Amino acid sequence: MSTTPTMAQPTMKSATPGAQTPGSLNSDLLRDFQSDFDSKQSYKLAQNAVTQTTVDDIALNRTVVTSIDHTFSHLLDDWEVTNQKKSGRCWMFAGLNLLRVGAMKKMNLKSFEFSQNHTMFWDKLERANFFLEAIIETAEKPIDDRTVAFLLDRPVDDGGQWNMFVNIINKHGLVPQAVMPETESSSSTAKMNSILLNKLREGALTLRKLRESGAPMEAARATKQEILKAIYRILCIHLGTPPSKFDWQYNDKDKKFLRDGEITPLEFVEKYVSLPLDEYVCLVHDPRESSPYGKTFTVKHLGNVLDGDIVKYLNVEMDVMKDAAMRTITDGEPVWFGCDVGKMMRRDKGLWDANLFEYESLYDTSLKLSKSDRLLYHQTLMTHAMLFTGVDVVDNNPRRWRVENSWGEDNGKKGFFVMNDSWFGEYMFEVAVQKSYLPTELQDAIAQEPIELAPWDPMGSLAR
Repeated sequence: MSTTPTMAQPTMKSATPGAQTPGSLNSDLLRDFQSDFDSKQSYKLAQNAVTQTTVDDIALNRTVVTSIDHTFSHLLDDWEVTNQKKSGRCWMFAGLNLLRVGAMKKMNLKSFEFSQNHTMFWDKLERANFFLEAIIETAEKPIDDRTVAFLLDRPVDDGGQWNMFVNIINKHGLVPQAVMPETESSSSTAKMNSILLNKLREGALTLRKLRESGAPMEAARATKQEILKAIYRILCIHLGTPPSKFDWQYNDKDKKFLRDGEITPLEFVEKYVSLPLDEYVCLVHDPRESSPYGKTFTVKHLGNVLDGDIVKYLNVEMDVMKDAAMRTITDGEPVWFGCDVGKMMRRDKGLWDANLFEYESLYDTSLKLSKSDRLLYHQTLMTHAMLFTGVDVVDNNPRRWRVENSWGEDNGKKGFFVMNDSWFGEYMFEVAVQKSYLPTELQDAIAQEPIELAPWDPMGSLAR
């Protein structure tokens, strides 16, 4: 026997008869909510649809989808995409994808990848040292201090920033992927990271106790070295041992055989990286009132190589960022960038547009926050790094952008995506370009002493 359910009427009980807690959801208010929902047939239709299929299929703006194609006035890529798999190494993949363009040209290769495992090994080790130094530095603070709590929360995440990428290359060099290939742990980092976290937190406890007991800095650093020796061992077990030198030879796409012989990772960079990395600057678009344009910024405790460059941003207006990225691409060079990848994205179609989903119409409510307010109210931050490999320019203005992602060929159009310019303005945060693409006054501004943001500021989120 089947029955048709009737809408249950809410009943509310109060701790004291007749009393009502201010701000609580009372029976009259809940009846009003239900009455409002029942008042429009469109709400019921939306319920019928969304309870049967994903909301993004219902809210997808068909006009936007049908107005897009994958053609561009300036297109650079003729290679296959890479795949970071179950790891957060997007910033490394995007950076190495940028550098492999010049390497393929120099070696006359149709396809080539630098070892992403190699750069991750050294980033993890350097970041462990960076973290333990910060623990020593803050040892006098209580354990529940906000900065100490932040440091202990996520010290060895996979994410990172452009300056951190350059630091690893400048200190540890690069190797071909064949020399240090992917392992199970480099492609799926969760278990390895949990072990590293355990060891680093144990190390943090040891170092804090040492400093609290009055031990000199020399003793703390000696203990830190023993902790790092264990971290190195763990990384070798999971990722393999990074080579100090290796033999390199190859057949180019014309089947010509070439041999370098024995070469070090730093020598490999000198020979095959064509871009002047020291000439690059990170531009960000941060519209918050507390972050004036034309000023440089850094984030406290954000970094990896202790003796490397700090993470440094130059905050610019959106038209400056777009112009620098567009001119870099039209001059023949891809552009590394960071964005809030999940907003207004259709993964299967490989598409971003600021109006891709009509959520407001579906839910009959406003979902409007400015970019500045989204940053302030935790609704947006940098979550992913990728590479621009094309741009469609109309009347000297960008209309849409070609994106090389690192999620493999099963997403978008064989791994490549289209970003409409409307999305760029709303959800793009950072590009790395050569400073020569900036106006003279902004080139001069790069030399400023940076304003230091709090460790938890959203401008540091890509490293987390």
